[in-house]
Amino acid sequence: MKRKPHYQLYIDGSWVSGSTNQKMDAQNPANGENWATFDCASKSDVDRAVKSARRALTEKSWCNISQTQRGKLLYKLANLIEENAGIIGQIETNDSGKLLAETSTQTGYVADYYRYYAGLADKIEGSVLPIDKPDMHVFTKREPIGVVVAVVPWNAQMFLTATKLGPALAAGCTVILKASEIAPTPMLEFAKLIDQAGFPPGVVSIITGDAENCSIPLTSHPDIDRIAFTGGPDTARNVIKNSSNNFAVTSLELGGKSPIIVFEDADLESAANGLIAGNFGASGQSCVAGSRGLIHKNVLKDLINLITEKSKNIRVGSPLDPDTNVGPLCTKAQIDNISKTLKISKSQGAKIHFGGSQLEKPGNYMEPTLIECMDSNTETLKVEMFGPIMSLLSFDTEDEAIMFANDSKFGLGSGIFTQNIARAHRVSSKIKAGICWINTYRAISPIAPFGGYNQSGYGREAGIDSIYDYTRTKTIWVNTSDKPMENPFIMR
Repeated sequence: MKRKPHYQLYIDGSWVSGSTNQKMDAQNPANGENWATFDCASKSDVDRAVKSARRALTEKSWCNISQTQRGKLLYKLANLIEENAGIIGQIETNDSGKLLAETSTQTGYVADYYRYYAGLADKIEGSVLPIDKPDMHVFTKREPIGVVVAVVPWNAQMFLTATKLGPALAAGCTVILKASEIAPTPMLEFAKLIDQAGFPPGVVSIITGDAENCSIPLTSHPDIDRIAFTGGPDTARNVIKNSSNNFAVTSLELGGKSPIIVFEDADLESAANGLIAGNFGASGQSCVAGSRGLIHKNVLKDLINLITEKSKNIRVGSPLDPDTNVGPLCTKAQIDNISKTLKISKSQGAKIHFGGSQLEKPGNYMEPTLIECMDSNTETLKVEMFGPIMSLLSFDTEDEAIMFANDSKFGLGSGIFTQNIARAHRVSSKIKAGICWINTYRAISPIAPFGGYNQSGYGREAGIDSIYDYTRTKTIWVNTSDKPMENPFIMR
């Protein structure tokens, strides 16, 4: 019988077992089988990771190397990620159920995020201030903010790690990466590349575990300087409370319920593809899923027919099969939540055009589903589904479309399909969301900031400015006069 892989914690440059010997199974969502095991961190493991990160901040092997050398380490890491994209992709597929084509491709692309921040590592500059005092030379410099906790969910691990780890390391910080206890093995595999790249011990530790023994002790630890969190709003509220113990600078990238507006002049082929990509891509397990389709009443019927016809060719199946379009959902709980929400929506008068059921086969498979909603209070328009569920609602006027788009506690992504460029600019400026795609959807780049409004969180990841979020500004005053400092009790 083949032995299951086992993953230890990566702390202070070494592979270690959890101090309490707590272990968990990694379950394959495609078949429900336990395919691997992993160690879970305890409070003492968390403390060890934080202490090693604090120590590494002041050790010559990290704090004394040049910014250019930090960039070279990141370049090396990027190359290792690219070389091992297939391996990490396979492990992520086993653990999360995401399509192998997606996990391996996304991991390969993530290498460019590390290259981007590698290039910025020696571009972190201060400035000389035109101060209003004579004989004073005043300048600023940016220093690493310190020890960073990066909390990453399971659904886009390599991407969401890169947007935190890349700028943090480029800035000279040390990082404890907390992988979700749901499907953490890709992150633990990634730790091998951190080790191979040659980062000094303690600069990066990667751990996982439950809330009580790992997440809470980590985010409330007194020696933490910065928390970068991606996850749900409920957990984020606890993270904010925990940070009152350390006053750590905190950024939050949370959930989404993104609107995709299709105007009557839109290219319907493009709009249909955008809605399918925004809802059925990644099996709908995306924080920017365009799960509120707002469709002009004059094109609603035609668009429903087009989406229905296109969706007949969607293949649901094994995430390892290159012909599969929609794989399993990561957890059984997602299936249960979707089924409950669809039932409520149907009782509210919503109409399911296709799908709506769990597939009767091993694994967490849900049919791609199209539901037409009668009004904006329909449950599927309110709840983050995290599955392949597309909800459509008709509108009449531009103002009504904007009103519906902003009728959400979230504000992460949004989309607009129209051939009227003036309307596209006008509407995009009024939508309360951090990202707006026009005549496309779900495009990302290391150059483009990513983040939301409202309960989708605060702070931005990716882009040139995010690197400054991992620094503190120090102001330095130099008296250039040869004369002694004046008597402080004589006012002039």
